[in-house]
Amino acid sequence: MPRSPESPARVVVLVSGSGTNLQALIDASTKPDYGVEIVAVGADRGDILALERAEKHGIETFVLETKSYADRAAWDVALAEAVAAHAPDLVVLAGFLKLTGPAFLARFGGRTLNTHPALSPAFPGMHGPRDALAYGVKVTGATLFVVDEGVDTGPIVAQVAVPVLDDDDEEKLHQRIKTSERAMLVEWVGTLARSDFHIDDRAVRLGGAPT
Repeated sequence: MPRSPESPARVVVLVSGSGTNLQALIDASTKPDYGVEIVAVGADRGDILALERAEKHGIETFVLETKSYADRAAWDVALAEAVAAHAPDLVVLAGFLKLTGPAFLARFGGRTLNTHPALSPAFPGMHGPRDALAYGVKVTGATLFVVDEGVDTGPIVAQVAVPVLDDDDEEKLHQRIKTSERAMLVEWVGTLARSDFHIDDRAVRLGGAPT
């Protein structure tokens, strides 16, 4: 069901670093027609700038470090419980460097978004810009997708193309990708929040699932 400004979508954002994408989402969420309320920010490590950004805006934060749990499965259960405590409509992984596991996906599969700095399904994994340069492609970009059990394999919400320039190195290319990725993330989190969405096979469709 489409959201009204009086009833914005509840969003939990998960982070691991400086929080530039988080800040962009926070800035957008201050606009009454954006349709998003960021109700909590979670991290897999403390003492990061992203948490400071959230706290500066009065957003509740939580930290779950993997070293505090017996194994990754136990951490995944704890992460799912911590996120569920905020009853989100959407979860956004904004530079979150951990893979979510079965316990998390059992509760938030189909409602969790992530970005990847390449045009999926090309160049999955941690080094999309480097791999694009090594392969010699002329166009790469960024992908927004719904998280599933794989690595950057979920249903695609949106993509943005970024040209590869002759003098690009990994850092220069990655910075341009991140700029386009951030704009795409902000646009589509708002769109999905306001319109709702469902997944038809691998196609992400706006609006609720047909009855």
